[in-house]
Amino acid sequence: MSNAQHQKQMNLRPVQIVEALDRYIIGQNAAKRSVAIALRNRWRRQQVAEDLRDEISPKNILLIGPTGVGKTEIARRLANLAHAPFIKVEASKFTEVGYVGRDVESMVRDLVEMAYKLVQEEAMARVEQQAMRAAEDAIIAAIQEERGSGAQGASDEELRELLQSGALNERYVEISVADKAGASFRLFNPQGNDGMNEMEDSMKNFFSNIMPKKTRKRRMKIAEALNLLKTEEASSAIDNEAVESQALVRAEQMGIIFIDEIDKIASNHSDGGRSPDVSREGVQRDLLPIVEGSTVKTKYGFIKTDHILFIASGAFHVSKPSDLIPELQGRFPIRVTLDNLTRDDFVRILREPHNSLVKQYIALLKTEGLDVEVSDDAIEAMADAAAKANERMQNIGARRLHTVIERVFDELSFDACSMQAQKVVIDADYVRKHIENLIEDEDLGRYIL
Repeated sequence: MSNAQHQKQMNLRPVQIVEALDRYIIGQNAAKRSVAIALRNRWRRQQVAEDLRDEISPKNILLIGPTGVGKTEIARRLANLAHAPFIKVEASKFTEVGYVGRDVESMVRDLVEMAYKLVQEEAMARVEQQAMRAAEDAIIAAIQEERGSGAQGASDEELRELLQSGALNERYVEISVADKAGASFRLFNPQGNDGMNEMEDSMKNFFSNIMPKKTRKRRMKIAEALNLLKTEEASSAIDNEAVESQALVRAEQMGIIFIDEIDKIASNHSDGGRSPDVSREGVQRDLLPIVEGSTVKTKYGFIKTDHILFIASGAFHVSKPSDLIPELQGRFPIRVTLDNLTRDDFVRILREPHNSLVKQYIALLKTEGLDVEVSDDAIEAMADAAAKANERMQNIGARRLHTVIERVFDELSFDACSMQAQKVVIDADYVRKHIENLIEDEDLGRYIL
C-alpha cells in the first residue's frame, strides 16, 4: 500500500467506518460510533498544526460487556480498516502466580513487530514486479545450465512465457538460495524473557552483517523456486533501515493495543482477600505508564506510547470499572456498554454479515462439489437454539452459534466427500433433528460451550 492509499484509508468519515463495521458486526452501534470517532480523530490530528499536534492525545476506550458480544471483533476490524498495526493482549496473564519473563512493555514490542511486518509487506509489494523479473531470470539461467551449452531448446523469452503461464510449475530445477547466517544461533532462554529475545535478535543481526553471505543448492519445483527467489529478491531490494524507521512511526501514530479482560486486574474489595488485590493493583500500576505515555526500547529503536490508541474490554461481572485505580480509570475516558445479544441478533448474525458462519460452511462444502442451501426457517431454528442454550446455561453470546452450527453441519461435513454433485436443503426440521436432544437434555446440554 502506497502512502497515498494509506492516507486515503485513514481519511474515512465516521459514517463510512460504521458502515464498514456493519458488514461484519451486528448491532453495538454505540461502540461502533466510539471507535469510528477515535479513528477519525487520528486523521484530524495529522491535519493540526505541528506545534499543537503532539499535545493531542487519543481518547482511549473501555468496552464493557459480556463475552461473545463483539468487543474484540470491533477492535480487530477497526485495525484492519485503518491498515494499522494491532495486537491483543490478555491483562489477566500478568497476574499469573510465578509468572516470569514477559512484562507489560512486551505489548508495545509486539506492536512494533507487527508494524514492521506491515511496512515490510508494503515495501516488498512496491518492488514485486522487479523481484519477479529477477527470479524469472534466475530460473531461466538454471534451466539453461542444466541443458548444457550445446543443447538445443527454447530461448530465454520462450521459457519466460512458459514460466508466466504456469506450464513449468511442476518441473524440478536446482537453484542457489541464501543460507541464512545466524539461523541456528540460540541463547538458552527457558522462560521467554524479552531481554534475552532481544539480545538473541541483536546477535543474529550482528553475525549476519559481518559474515559473508552463503548460498546452498536446493532442488525443488519451479513454482516453489519462483516464489522463494521472488521473496529473496524483494527482501534485498528494500531499504531495511527505512522500513524500521517507518515501522516505529506507524506504531507510534497508528498503533492499536487491545487489552482484554481488564476487569480481571481490578481489585475486588468484597472478596476479602488481600494477596490477589496486591497482584492486580501491581499490574495496573505497571500498565499505567504505558497507557499514560512513556518510551519503550525495542530492537528497532525507541518508541513513544503517547499516541497509541488503547482499547480495553471486560465483562465486569464481579468487579466494576470504579475498582480500577483512579489513575488508570482516567486514561480510559470513553466508556461504552455493549448490549447482550438477543435471539433476533443471532438471526441477523447468521444471515447478514459478509463472512457469516452459514456462508463459511456453505463455501467449505462447495469445495467437495456439495451444493447446500440453508432455508430461512433453518436460520431461525439455529438462532432459537443458541438463545435457549444461553438462557439455560452460561451466556457466552455469539460464540454459542459456533457450537450449534457445528452440530447442524457435522453429518454433512463427514459425508461430503461421497456426496459430490448433490444438493442438500437444510430446513428447520433438519436443524431440530440434529440439535434438539442436546438442547433439551440438561445433562448433555451443559457440555455445549
